[in-house]
Amino acid sequence: MQSFSRGWSFLKQAWQMAVKDRDLIKPSIYSLIVGFIVSIVFIVPLVGAGFLFGAESTVGNVVMFIIGAAMIFAQYSVGYIFSAMTVYLIFGFLAEGDGRMDKAWAVVKRDWLDILSLAGASTVVNLISSAVRGKNRNSGVRNFLAGTINVVWTEAAFLLLPAMVIEDINLKDALKRIYHIIKNNLLLVGISTIGVKAVNGLIGFLLGAVGIGLGFGVGLGIVSLAGTEQVFGWVAGISLGVIIAGTFIMVATVVTSYTATAYHTCLYLWAREAEKAQESGQPIQVEAPAPLRAVLGD
Repeated sequence: MQSFSRGWSFLKQAWQMAVKDRDLIKPSIYSLIVGFIVSIVFIVPLVGAGFLFGAESTVGNVVMFIIGAAMIFAQYSVGYIFSAMTVYLIFGFLAEGDGRMDKAWAVVKRDWLDILSLAGASTVVNLISSAVRGKNRNSGVRNFLAGTINVVWTEAAFLLLPAMVIEDINLKDALKRIYHIIKNNLLLVGISTIGVKAVNGLIGFLLGAVGIGLGFGVGLGIVSLAGTEQVFGWVAGISLGVIIAGTFIMVATVVTSYTATAYHTCLYLWAREAEKAQESGQPIQVEAPAPLRAVLGD
């Protein structure tokens, strides 16, 4: 319960930063929009390949696998590029009191190949996880292994990105850096100690459920008022229902994406200071970044 309470407190701290500097939230919004466009771009040829070759065709399965893998890579790339901007904006805000978009864009331009390498690694992990899960979705062992792979890599990626962006290092060096931090217990608070993941999950579920419920209710109401035999009523009802539900889901995505990135950026910055203290022979119990310090009461 304390973990969840701390997670909620951090969410409030993160959004207080966003209120003070609205640039911090912009990349999460951009990511949502661009990610949606990318998905549409890839879904069209994916569906087209399915109709053209058929589900039982070996060639069709290969083509669909390639398109699907490319779509996953593109989605990761978009997500990481804008998350990298968020990382640097938060870093700038905490260090200088101002997260500047021009500096964030410059960092993305500087590190775009490294960011794409992280997207490529995440794509491979995603494909391995899918292969482990296999077609038998009811296998408890397979699902557990696939879920574990996803969770471990997702947490790693959340820490790798700040290392790559803030330190200007490649994926290989970032992996070494994070391994060193974990090995030497420089993450001075456990990932589960502050329940950001649980809070994000609850927010995503509640906003999604409310959005779907409202969308269904409004859509059904319009259809009922117009009459079930009226095509216009069905079109208007379904369209408005989808828009309402989609809006709530998009808000949930922005909230959870920004909060998770802010949290892991603060964790990395704290570990970074602890590492500096350790290397200089000083105690590693260094002061946490302000949002974490407020949550932990330090």
